[in-house]
Amino acid sequence: MSPSLRERIRQSDLYKSVFRHGYAGTRRNRYLTLLTNVFLHLHPLETPRGALRFSYTWGLGGISFLLFCILTVTGVFLMFYYVPDSRRAYDDMKDLEFAVAYGMFLRNLHRWSAHAMVITVWLHMLRVFLTGAYKKPRQFNWVVGVILLVATLLLSFSGYLLPWDQIAFWAITVGTNMATATPFLGAEGPFSLVNYEDDVRFLILGGRSVGQNALLRFYVLHCLALPLIAAVFLGVHFWRVRKDRFSAPLDPGEEKTSAEKVDVWPHLVSREYLAMVVVLAVLVGWSLLVDSPLEEIANPNNTPNPAKAPWYFLGLQDMLVYFDPWIAGVVLPAMIIIGLMMIPYLDPNPNGVGVYGFRHRPYTLSVFLFGFFLWVGLILIGQYFRGPGWGWYWPWESWEVPKPIYAKTWDFPAPIGLAALLLYFGAGMFLPRKLKPELFTGLTRGKYLTIMLFLLCMVGLPIKMFLRLLFNVHYVWVTPWFKI
Repeated sequence: MSPSLRERIRQSDLYKSVFRHGYAGTRRNRYLTLLTNVFLHLHPLETPRGALRFSYTWGLGGISFLLFCILTVTGVFLMFYYVPDSRRAYDDMKDLEFAVAYGMFLRNLHRWSAHAMVITVWLHMLRVFLTGAYKKPRQFNWVVGVILLVATLLLSFSGYLLPWDQIAFWAITVGTNMATATPFLGAEGPFSLVNYEDDVRFLILGGRSVGQNALLRFYVLHCLALPLIAAVFLGVHFWRVRKDRFSAPLDPGEEKTSAEKVDVWPHLVSREYLAMVVVLAVLVGWSLLVDSPLEEIANPNNTPNPAKAPWYFLGLQDMLVYFDPWIAGVVLPAMIIIGLMMIPYLDPNPNGVGVYGFRHRPYTLSVFLFGFFLWVGLILIGQYFRGPGWGWYWPWESWEVPKPIYAKTWDFPAPIGLAALLLYFGAGMFLPRKLKPELFTGLTRGKYLTIMLFLLCMVGLPIKMFLRLLFNVHYVWVTPWFKI
């Protein structure tokens, strides 16, 4: 009996050169398939059966990696037709639209994949937190994930300038202006030690304003430096997933027991392949139907009103309404990043791993979700409620109709403002442990004070928004060096 076509393919030299151990029909061969494949080797050999449920992981980690791969491939093709020259960049964008075969499709796929990656990375970290998958022994991998989140935002931000149109030019102008408020290193920051020709914004842009030097620097960062950094940390991230294993999901009411293990090949890999096909099909369809925006060529003499940062940084831009630039643009973002990194080391509760819901971690989840939706709310406000002059406009109000002049803001007198801050942080630091000591069981004094500092700063943001929007309070405490 002659062998079937499938058997002839499996016995061919081509097939054996790729799949060295033949059909994975036994556990040994399934393990060998993983261990001898450079890509599959990043997977653990086994995974809890429950981790295969799409409703548990939503495939967000794998989707984020797929989007990174799409961005890499489409980015290489776009580099063939793009020159980082301010005199040619915009024309290259037009050539992609009208002269290059499938150029507009590639640009669309690249841009929409970049936006999708920012969203999926956010949602992936949200899922990891909600299921407690950052807990021991996965603490360090959570830190790596935060670094990858920052790298994702910087990748998207650095690529924003490359089209060299009005949206790109002024978004980068607004985004980099916040760097001038950096303490010590910014020309307008508190305790400044430098002038405009030496500060951190000049270093980023290579000049006093967005120009050719800025375009070249952003191009190098976007196409070389940041992808390399992201690729390195992705490798570390996947390797730690392999070593630390997947967290085992638990059904409601189930006691924590060892979940049944199944082989990653083919159970998990087949699901990843299916998710890849679906996501790719959706992206291709979207890129065929919806074109990336491209406005008029960048014009430094024509400032749009309002000039907005990229949408994922609109929260920072909106905070400039309520805080001094160095707080809104430097201190608070740094606290957000550091706070996220410290979460697994500040959370002593071992319960709640693999479980959605508030049953095991009601207060921890409440605080995190409060911060998450606060950030989302600030982005939505910046996108849909801020119009000319960064004034408040409801969605049904036309930007063509001037808004009435707002009432003049006022500041707290310095002694009263200082007293209010001392009372707020003093009471916030010590009263919770006195009133609800059971909430902080297992926390050392250092961990408790650190948690309360971050929590009070986070809660202080909506309080400051409330004071500004209802009472026109600008600053609570004014000093000759900084304002809060």
